[in-house]
Amino acid sequence: MTGSIKLAAVGTGYFSQFHFDAWTRCGEVEFVGVADLNLENAERIITRYGGAAFNDVAIMLDATKPDLLDIITPPATHLPIIKMAAKRGINVICQKPFCGDLANAQRAVEIGKKSGIDITVHENFRFQPWYSAIRRELDSGRLGHIFRATFRLRPGDGQGPSAYLDRQPYFQKMERFLIHETAVHFIDVFRYLFGDLESVWADLERLNPVILGEDSCVIILKFKDGPRAVLDGNRLSDHAAENHRRTMGELLIEGEKGVLSLNGDAELSFRPHNSSDIRPIQFEWDDIGFGGDCVYHFTRHVVDHYSRGSPIMNSATEYLANLRAEEAVYESATDGSMKQLVSI
Repeated sequence: MTGSIKLAAVGTGYFSQFHFDAWTRCGEVEFVGVADLNLENAERIITRYGGAAFNDVAIMLDATKPDLLDIITPPATHLPIIKMAAKRGINVICQKPFCGDLANAQRAVEIGKKSGIDITVHENFRFQPWYSAIRRELDSGRLGHIFRATFRLRPGDGQGPSAYLDRQPYFQKMERFLIHETAVHFIDVFRYLFGDLESVWADLERLNPVILGEDSCVIILKFKDGPRAVLDGNRLSDHAAENHRRTMGELLIEGEKGVLSLNGDAELSFRPHNSSDIRPIQFEWDDIGFGGDCVYHFTRHVVDHYSRGSPIMNSATEYLANLRAEEAVYESATDGSMKQLVSI
């Protein structure tokens, strides 16, 4: 693909604001259309970003003939929209939770393969700048052999009868909540940092009785060529941070040469083994948008792929590994056994 990338989008909900802002900041992108069941919402978006407004996805695709479709809608709509795009040979970016479950995600992957389109999952946490910096530290060998990684997920927004109602009230009605909606981000981050998963074990519970799903977890992840990682999470407790949604918790990576820490203010530090000297790790990031501008970093990554031919992460095929891990977590929590994961 050369020249400008003709982009259409479907969905104008809360998180779409970050998508539209990021696409607009990429000069190679031309907005050609926005679709939403509520036409007024689509018209509001195009007033700011350009293109034409539609309340029917198929009509929009036929009228605008985009190169790329950004799906920013609830999971139940993903597979039908992907089918529409595949029928027309249009590449897709799709929000998570990707297609709602593993079975539908696998169907989407097969549709993409048969039609020859690219499907990329909008999984942006690994593009948060502190994880890019951590990856550089690991690649440099500064920590040596890694023994353990622990993330304490503590956004602190899940207490009481009004939990989540101010931003995302549907959280209260999700039968699968903490892992399906939130922890899968960190499973993906761990895979980005440490490679392929071998097995998982999990214990899940519900602490707030007003919600349907689980809101607390302890998950042990074993990597094929790396450490064991522990994801210790609950959405009721908080952590020391100016903005609890910035990192959503604290990370500790322990290695033979020292310990790397990420705190809630996105500050990185390294303490050498047998030393009390804590050394800051400097890296650049912008405190704009969501999660250190990670939506823009993901979007820039996609645009570079289509405009310059650079490799791309988070293909739908590759993303299935996260969904297999998610399923294994729920299965392990049900029967108490460690679940082996098989790469396909």
